[in-house]
Parts: sequence; structure tokens; C-alpha cells
Amino acid sequence: MSLSFGTSVVYDNAEFSLSPRDKVGIVGVNGAGKTTLFRVMMGEISLDAGTIDTNGARLGYLPQTITITNPDLTVWDFLMSGRPIAQLEQQLHDAYTSLAEHPDDVTLVEKIGHIQDELEYYDVYGAEDALLELIDNMKIDTNLLDMQLRHLSGGQKSKVAFARMLYSMPNILLLDEPTNHLDTQTREFVTAYLKKYKGTVLIISHDAEFLNNVVDKILFIDKTTHQISVFDGNYAAYQNTMAQRRQARAQQIESQERQIKHLNDFIQRAKSASPTNHSIKKVGHTREIQLKKILENRVTREQVYKKLKMDLRPMRDAARTPILVDNLWFRFPGQRLMYRNLSFYLTRGERFLIVGPNGSGKSTLLKLIMGIHTPERGEIQINPKTDIAYYAQELEQLDMDKTILENVAHPDFTDQQLRAVLGNFLFYDTDVFKRIAILSPGERARVALCRMLLKRANMLILDEPTNHLDPETQAIIGDNFRDFSGTIIMVSHNPAFVEQIGITRMLTLPTGQIADYSHDTLEYYDQLNTADKKS
Repeated sequence: MSLSFGTSVVYDNAEFSLSPRDKVGIVGVNGAGKTTLFRVMMGEISLDAGTIDTNGARLGYLPQTITITNPDLTVWDFLMSGRPIAQLEQQLHDAYTSLAEHPDDVTLVEKIGHIQDELEYYDVYGAEDALLELIDNMKIDTNLLDMQLRHLSGGQKSKVAFARMLYSMPNILLLDEPTNHLDTQTREFVTAYLKKYKGTVLIISHDAEFLNNVVDKILFIDKTTHQISVFDGNYAAYQNTMAQRRQARAQQIESQERQIKHLNDFIQRAKSASPTNHSIKKVGHTREIQLKKILENRVTREQVYKKLKMDLRPMRDAARTPILVDNLWFRFPGQRLMYRNLSFYLTRGERFLIVGPNGSGKSTLLKLIMGIHTPERGEIQINPKTDIAYYAQELEQLDMDKTILENVAHPDFTDQQLRAVLGNFLFYDTDVFKRIAILSPGERARVALCRMLLKRANMLILDEPTNHLDPETQAIIGDNFRDFSGTIIMVSHNPAFVEQIGITRMLTLPTGQIADYSHDTLEYYDQLNTADKKS
């Protein structure tokens, strides 16, 4: 495979081979081409050269960010559409009707046989029972089944999309950060399901425990060489192999450097020797040939990638009470009440966390503050001195059709200044002209963070800010948020990140209870079977 975006090379004559039942973890630094590989396999991106042969397999793809093309569908209809049984039955009916009119048409007989094989593959008579069992195992609340997809929370959408993909019975599963929205029970079911799965599974994940429990191979995409290597064993075995390789490489480099120094020293002595000392001159010439060969084939040190940098200093100080929520009521049309008399306020510099099961209205509350939704009753008072920067869970604030540079455009900054800031977010040179649509979710998250930084706000509203980021980047932004002098209101189920930034109080939905931060409470909601607790 060869693929480039402009001058940015992703794959350079890269090759790999997998067996039908391999469970494979895909690893590599941000921007190496992990998500791009899935999009190539799905036919969303065309290679410049080379092919990926899946032997006619049915592919099931679960992206990090779920896009619903028909939000008016009910959850049940969306799940049922995972198997094209209704379409196949209609095709079978039409084929039999045509055969009655043309009884000697051999192609129609073959078509009927093919359709019947497809219906048998999808277990036409047991399909509904299989879906109900999957709904139960995935802990999807049966009260959601008649709800339109547009009214699901981000976590609910992810879980429903995951269930639909499993129900569709693909031969190859492509999973991009599949554990982002899974509670403990559902995660355990998915782990067991994937281990027993009779097809091929490819997983992009920063969740080391999940990879260790599921995969038996690691596919490594090298951003430096643009090559792909496959290692036997789980993620821990891969890390051990890579650590041994790094150690051996370091020893080899040290040995080479000693040899290069020794040869250089001898060559310099030979050059300084008397012109009549032909013996040492001759040996010096031999050493120069040896040195040239070593330099041509020397082992180089691994490239050390730059780390994301942030500067979150606000443009001005905030008011003592940046936000006041007073007797808030809200519901989506035709749905049950989400909040009743919800009231709270934030103080300057506070770190305020919102927790609760999926569907309890965490993201919705942030959107109400942002004015995306309108309360049914009550009000949200935002102090005139409050400057807000918003990070949306599904990154919907980004324009997929525009470039990185266009997405961060700001009247107070020139293009040159913007490009300098983008460099701190690891976008260099022609990277800034890439369309958001071709970026990986991790890269899109960095663009969203950059947009937020440029606002120089004194209040940050963050909805699951760690979902698309690798652990190292999570740690970096956690340090920056911890040192931020302004106010933070956040939705997150990542205990390590929450504690890193120093959460002080927490609001629990749907009850509206406010209390001091509790690690145990956050862990409870992380492990809760969220689906059947929806308010």
C-alpha cells in the first residue's frame, strides 16, 4: 500500500497479512494512519498504489465518532436494519414473481438460490431473537427502543451502533476505540464476545487492559518509515518485544558510535603523520573506507516526536459567580422531563464535574448553557465577564469540509500566528491545509483543543475531553487544565483525568444533588450498567 495526503506520506509500499480468525490490536503514534487504514478498507479513501484484499468478506465498522444518517429512525428500526432481511425477502418475492412469468430463465433460478443463501446466513427465522439477546447482553434499555435516534446521548448512540454492528454479522470487525462509552458490565460482555468471535477483529484502542484481554496479534504502523509490522502476542508481549528491540538498538548505536570515534581518531592521526610514513597513511585510507561503510549503514536513533503544547491563559479575569442555573426544567419534544427545578452556581476558579448514567442529560446541560437548546422553564444566567470556550464530545463544532487552518480562523490572529499555534498542536507545514474529514479522531480532537485555546476564555466547558486522545496527550492537557486560572465545568468518566485537574464539586444527574468530589461516586457511574438507569 502507498498513500499520501499532499506531501504527507502515510504508507510507503507497506504490506501485511492476517489470518481469518486473528484478533489484532492496531498501534502507532497519533497520525501514523491507524484510522486511515480502516477508512481504506471501507472504501472511503483510495490508495495511491497497492490493494487490500479482504477476500470478499463482509466488513463491520465502528468509528470513534458515530454519525447517524437518519436521525428520525427509532432505535429498534436502526438495530433491525443491521441485517438486510426485509430487502432480501422483497428481492426473493420479486424473483419468484419474475420466474412465474419466465419459468425457463436459469439466471432467475440462480438468483433465487443466492438470495436464499443470504437469508440463511442472516438466520432469517432466528434473527429477532438474536437481536433481543444482544440488546439484553449490551444492557440497552428496552425503553429506548421506540425512541428516535436524534434523542440519544453520545454514549447511548455509541452503544446502539456497536450492537447494530455485531448484529449485522460481519466477517471482519473494525473497531476504533470501542470501549470509550462502555460501562464495566457491557465491556465484560464485549470482551468475551470478541474473544469467541469466529471472524477477524481489528481494534484501535488506547486501552491496554482491553487489548491484552482480546488480541493475539499487534499490527504496528511506523510513522517514521511508513511501514507496517505484525507481532504475535497481546499488547503486553508487543511492548516487551519493542523494549527489547530498543535496548538492543541502543547497545548497537553505542557500539557504532565508539567504533566511529575510534576510526575518526585514527584517520586524524594518519592525516597528521609524516608524508613519508606510508604505512600509517595506507592504514588510514583503509580506515576511511571502513568508516564510510559504517556511516552508510549505521543504525539511527528512533525519532522522538514532539509533544502537544498549550497556553490557556485567559484574556481577562472572570466574575465571582460566572454562571447561575436557576430552577431549570427541560425535556425533548415527546420525551419525559429531564430536569425539574435544577439549580446550581459556579464560583470563580472552580472545577465542577457533572456525572450520571448515559441519557440523564449531562451533555444536554452543557448545550443548554451554550444556548444550543432552550429551557422549558427557569433560566441560565451567564455573567457578562464570563468568556466561554466549549469542547463538544462529538466534535460537532468542527466543519468537516474545511481545512484545519480554516477551522481555527480567528479575527485576532494572522495566518502566520495561527500556524505557529497549530505547530504547538503538532500540525506543521502543509498539514494545516488538510480537510478535517480526512483526519483521525485524535487529530480532530487536537484541532478542537486548538480552537478552544485561541478563545483565551476564562471558563471552559468540556464534554468528555479525553475520549479521542492517547494517554500521553491526556496527561499533557490534564496538567494544563489543572494550572488553568479560570473556571471549568466538565463531563467525564475518566477518574485519573478528573483527579489530575482537581475537581472540587460534582453535580449528579438526574437527581440534581451537589456534593464535594468523591472518587467512589465517579467510579460507581463508570461501572454502572448505565443503559437501564436512564432518567
